[in-house]
Amino acid sequence: MNRLFRYHLDHLLFWILTIGFHGYTRLYLISKAGVFQFMLEIVLRNGLLAAVIYFNLLIVIPRISKSKVVLWLMASLVSLLGYSILKTFHDSYLYGSVIGDIKRIDFLQNTFYNFSIVLFYLAFAIAIYLSKQWYTQRELLRKIQLEKLNTELEYLKAQMNPHFLFNSINTIFFQINKENTEARDTLGKFSDMLRYQLYECNSPEIAIEKELAYLKNYVELQKLRRSPNDIIEFSVNDELRSFSIPPLLLIPFIENAFKHISNFTDKPNEVHIRIEKSRNELHLYVSNSADGSVKENGGIGLKNVTRRLELLFAGRYLLDVKREVDSFTITLTLHLA
Repeated sequence: MNRLFRYHLDHLLFWILTIGFHGYTRLYLISKAGVFQFMLEIVLRNGLLAAVIYFNLLIVIPRISKSKVVLWLMASLVSLLGYSILKTFHDSYLYGSVIGDIKRIDFLQNTFYNFSIVLFYLAFAIAIYLSKQWYTQRELLRKIQLEKLNTELEYLKAQMNPHFLFNSINTIFFQINKENTEARDTLGKFSDMLRYQLYECNSPEIAIEKELAYLKNYVELQKLRRSPNDIIEFSVNDELRSFSIPPLLLIPFIENAFKHISNFTDKPNEVHIRIEKSRNELHLYVSNSADGSVKENGGIGLKNVTRRLELLFAGRYLLDVKREVDSFTITLTLHLA
């Protein structure tokens, strides 16, 4: 079934059967009107039929559910009438002028017949189209459910070590001398990150404020690993509040920047992170300096998050990845529901 739809074999099969049946019922035209008139009948009738069907499938139906329903229904009706009238004129010419069968040139009768024919084929084509859409949606839903189950299984496996680690961190925290505030603060940030992953990322969406706190803690911990001369900027605008996003959606892009940051010794290494919200769009901008030591940024992490974006924001996101000689930049735009 996938191959039938993927390679449009359903279209090919439909037209083979339609043209074949029509040709079989019009074989008598060869003896009465000649091969040319027979071929003209086949081409004209099925050409007009194809124009009506694909006009409705590609233009009318995709727009009829969005707006101006009456307008697009009228456009569909006009296409049906257009076929009926044009085909009736050809029938009048074929059976009247060429064959001379006076009984078959009644205009109203031929128009009604041609209208019923095109209506039948259009209804049949729409039925196939809707069946294809239903099958595609069902397969996509099944795939999403399967990937969700796999993700949950991997998440449960990954929870075992972090859970042990979280309890150990709490023990270590109380063993650190209270005067060593920097170490306690660092361990506290790491503990908050782990708590967020363990206990707050189980729902499909999380408050943006919590996600930003997690990202901020991650950046602060990365600063401790870097030289004081490095330039690491993390900025958010005031609009980032009172909405939700899928948890841990943005962190792979930021992790990627720190993973592939340059290692200059004669000038600062840089990471710039900016998160903004404009109307119903969330914008993430991440850039890091590069020294050419890493041939390719990203890898499995970015591939996985791109796949996740396809599942969660299909048709509602833009991702631009730009690799230059001295920098690597990611720009992500999410159209929020």
